[in-house]
Amino acid sequence: MTTTNDFAKAELIARFSTLTLLAVGLVELIVSQFTHSMGLMADSVDSLADAVIILIVWQGLRLSKKAPDERFHFGYLKVESLAALFASILMTVVASTLLYYSYLRFLSPQVISYPLAALVTLLGAGGVALLRAFQMNRIAGTQHLVSLKTAAHNSIKDASGSFLAFAAVLTATFGFTHMDAVGGMIIAVYLYLVAYTSIKEASLVLTDACHRPELVAEVKMIVERNHPVSVEDVRLRRTGQYVVGTISVTADGNLTLNQLSELRTQIRHDLSDHISGLGRLSVVFHPRRPQSLEPA
Repeated sequence: MTTTNDFAKAELIARFSTLTLLAVGLVELIVSQFTHSMGLMADSVDSLADAVIILIVWQGLRLSKKAPDERFHFGYLKVESLAALFASILMTVVASTLLYYSYLRFLSPQVISYPLAALVTLLGAGGVALLRAFQMNRIAGTQHLVSLKTAAHNSIKDASGSFLAFAAVLTATFGFTHMDAVGGMIIAVYLYLVAYTSIKEASLVLTDACHRPELVAEVKMIVERNHPVSVEDVRLRRTGQYVVGTISVTADGNLTLNQLSELRTQIRHDLSDHISGLGRLSVVFHPRRPQSLEPA
């Protein structure tokens, strides 16, 4: 289960990434103005858009920590997935803009001025993005944070886009001037692909989809192996970084309320000890019918 310290790390990397992207994007934008490189311009816009995206992710992480209240009885955990959805939609807008202007530059290519400055800037931007992606992906993987994983994937895309733009600018310096615009187009396509994947994952979480038959089987095995009950049904769903749900089991009908309460607590503890990322699980008991009443 994610701790307060884990969330603090996630917020810290999101805040640091926002500031880093702003700095990198502004440097790329300035250099692109006097080098006239469309690939560098596209990468700068991509970096600045990523800064806004991670800012959305950061705010989503902050809101998801709020305790349940009178309006949101189950808390704000899904805000984290909603932030990922908004960030992904923004990515598609940026991708469309980049694709349009890159196409215009493809129709009217320009010679790149000071190509060495453009190449050094792109190489540095790619290295920074790659380092940032590894940091966010490590934290997102251990905490099951959809929005932070979206930002990590976007940073990987950002790094590969910078290196691709580097290759396009390098090719353009050898006389293939159209390649500079082609680099901008490919960065736009990368954005579309990342946005599609992120929108799909966030939408599934927001609609309570949880197609994880192996997890259902593991829950059933742990409960039946350790307790004198039979699992009738397991219904799970993702809520933020947690998997929550309801487990319906049949137990001895002669058990008292205190015994059932203790059994419920033991089941929850066993599942939490064996399966990471579990949130609150409701355990519903049904009395086991006497053997004589079982259907033939």
